[in-house]
Amino acid sequence: MSTPAPKQETPVTLEIFTAGLWKENPIFVMMLGLCPTLAVTNSLANALAMGAATIFVLVGSNALVSGLRHFIPKQIRITTYIIIIATFVTLVDYLIQAISLEMYNALGAFIQLIVVNCLILGRAEAYASKNSFNKSVVSAAGMGVGFTFALACLGSVRELLGSGKLLGFQVFSDSFEPWVVMILPPGGFIVLGSWLILFKWIEQRQTKKIISSDAATHCTVKHNS
Repeated sequence: MSTPAPKQETPVTLEIFTAGLWKENPIFVMMLGLCPTLAVTNSLANALAMGAATIFVLVGSNALVSGLRHFIPKQIRITTYIIIIATFVTLVDYLIQAISLEMYNALGAFIQLIVVNCLILGRAEAYASKNSFNKSVVSAAGMGVGFTFALACLGSVRELLGSGKLLGFQVFSDSFEPWVVMILPPGGFIVLGSWLILFKWIEQRQTKKIISSDAATHCTVKHNS
């Protein structure tokens, strides 16, 4: 009896990385991790710091889960994933404390709460546990960059309108009246909703262009025939 041929892994492509940037963006598309998104994006610096911490945890935990996926019993896989994630969160927690105590205090408990971020655990269960090491790392990096991009979109607008500054540098003149609501919790909802409306409008425009292009091509072919 002939042995079945081993299943070939699909190659790592750029699409695996870019999926997290737009098509499967954790915040703007899948609406995951909204608690830290709304809490820490009152400034661009906080948003970038949280994004960098999330990328570190995502890539590290997904790499380890993928590397150990054949050795982790199915009955305890979720518990194991949480332990792995918590280990990387602890590392990034101490790292931020060592780099900047001010930044650590600004992010508060949301660094430790990365452990229960649905994005992290969901990616480990849905992707890293079923794919190769390389694909898992590339996908995790893409999702992390997409998450950071979304945080930066919110943080930049909220800081700019809420204080007239960006990364601490004055952008508007002294006559600018800050929109205090933008650095308060309601400002997070307002800015997130505005970005969602904008991206949905762009998506609908692109869809209409594709439909119009296909219809024009179909009419031209039919006319020529």
